[in-house]
Amino acid sequence: MTSDTAAADRTGTDFEIFIVTAPGLESVLCAEVKAKGFRDATAIKGGVTVRGGWPEVWRANLELRGATRVLARVASFRAFHLAQLDKRARRVPWAEFLRPDVPVRVEASCKGSRIYHAGATAQRIERAITEELGAPISAEAEVSIKARIDDDLCTLSVDASGESLHKRGHKEEIHKAPLRETLAALFLHHCGYEGTEPVVDPMCGSGTFVIEAAEIAAGLHPGRTRRFAFEQLASFDDAAWQAMRSAGSAGTAPAVRFYGSDRDGGAIAMSRANAERAGVVALTDFQKHAVSDLMPPEGPPGLVIVNPPYGARIGEKKPLFALYGALGQTLLSRFSGWRVGLVTNEASLAQATGLPFQPSGPSVSHGGLRVTLHSTAALP
Repeated sequence: MTSDTAAADRTGTDFEIFIVTAPGLESVLCAEVKAKGFRDATAIKGGVTVRGGWPEVWRANLELRGATRVLARVASFRAFHLAQLDKRARRVPWAEFLRPDVPVRVEASCKGSRIYHAGATAQRIERAITEELGAPISAEAEVSIKARIDDDLCTLSVDASGESLHKRGHKEEIHKAPLRETLAALFLHHCGYEGTEPVVDPMCGSGTFVIEAAEIAAGLHPGRTRRFAFEQLASFDDAAWQAMRSAGSAGTAPAVRFYGSDRDGGAIAMSRANAERAGVVALTDFQKHAVSDLMPPEGPPGLVIVNPPYGARIGEKKPLFALYGALGQTLLSRFSGWRVGLVTNEASLAQATGLPFQPSGPSVSHGGLRVTLHSTAALP
């Protein structure tokens, strides 16, 4: 390590880890990160930073439901021109985390800096990696280095996740405009769901809310069956990783069940198949029927959470007012004591339910639209 290059300490036990999430949900993710016991969790624009080493990087990928990806910040330095970037990139201890036999790619961005050409930035860092370490460069490489130059400060991060973390590896079949699992988990968390109460989704689509709720209740890690880019790094310890992944992988049987319904029989078949792959089919109940036929399950009240069709997403908006109205009427008349969470892109559609929503919750981008979570306290 040199005086002009700050890198992860040589023991690999303490560096900054950036956990990415959907903009607008940083504080919700930060609450989850703190609940999982990560150190020095701080919400910033676009995600949450924590401190730790490679085991914390692995655990963040394995356990955090609201994370989109996990970046290990391995070096940072000032660079005012490309020659300086080239020189300082060569001083990064690449061999501590990259393998010479594993292809790598570099993605760069520049903002408010004297170095403004992202393509040239990526090329200089790629050259430093190949000439100092010997690793091949490939546009299709699973391992990627993300370089960001902001106000002349170059930060280098290893993308430890690979594919986006919403890809749990279970939802092979999807319905129209599916909600990402990461968003579903954060919306559940924002509604106060902690895994101890029943959840009902009366327009379940592919079953995302129901399956996510069941996994949370059963204590199953979201990344338990998929692979990650960090498995290709020099810092990877397979024995330690297998021990971490197997701990608690069996889950526990919750005392409550999770219910989804939809008027589309295809959606119900998809949901059941996805629940089977996720290992929670015994905890879930999916039935085909209209919203007007929805009845609360036996037992204590819990959370109704729903992602109905949007006007700009599936069909025209005008006919949807009747659908939202029918949903609200059903919930108000039959679901006393239950809380409600509803995701939509139009405040007027939420208002059409007649439900006593609290001030609007997080607003995030979903499928190219800005959607907002509306939630209630326990219904009268």
